[in-house]
Amino acid sequence: MSARVVVLVSGAGSNMAALLDAAAAPGYGASVVAVGADREGTHGIARAREAGAATFVTPFAAYPDRDRWNAALADELARFEPDLVVSAGFMRLLGPEVLSRHTVINIHPALLPAFPGARAVREALAYGVKVTGATVHFVDEGVDTGPVIDQATVRVEPDDDVASLHERIKTVERRMLVEVVDRLARGGWTIVDRQVRLEPDQPTASQQPGYATKENR
Repeated sequence: MSARVVVLVSGAGSNMAALLDAAAAPGYGASVVAVGADREGTHGIARAREAGAATFVTPFAAYPDRDRWNAALADELARFEPDLVVSAGFMRLLGPEVLSRHTVINIHPALLPAFPGARAVREALAYGVKVTGATVHFVDEGVDTGPVIDQATVRVEPDDDVASLHERIKTVERRMLVEVVDRLARGGWTIVDRQVRLEPDQPTASQQPGYATKENR
């Protein structure tokens, strides 16, 4: 029986779409049982509905404070009994009301702990780094501070701007997120002193030969 996954999106939902496509393939370890958003009218929710996925919206603006919104979101997530919640471009901080009840992972467009927050790609360019990348991590109550599950690198080219660099990072993000969700769903994990070990003990996607995209060679 496949693991039950709920995906949270705020924008276009390209990572969500990659998960929906992967989950539709025979043998994938997880099924996407719902896609949720923090407001109506997002492209990600529209894409999910077009794909036939169950959707829900918990509007942030409908609640008087963040705590009550988090509590409402936690209840909404619980309706789908998820084994895993995936934050795929979800731009809201999740509080203890959600995190105490659900296991959440996030995809971030930088090599954490470098460049946390919403401007990771812009800040990496401004700092002048030669290599950046993507990180999949468990979500805790900090800003991109949870234990790292996997990372992959992306080289910064001399003529990159925010859009071109982010697009190459997204290519790596999609593949890595699909791989990690499958591994988590199939074998589970352990965390000791922030060290995440996926079971069974096999190389993660970023350690496998040929993982680097042609843009990074």
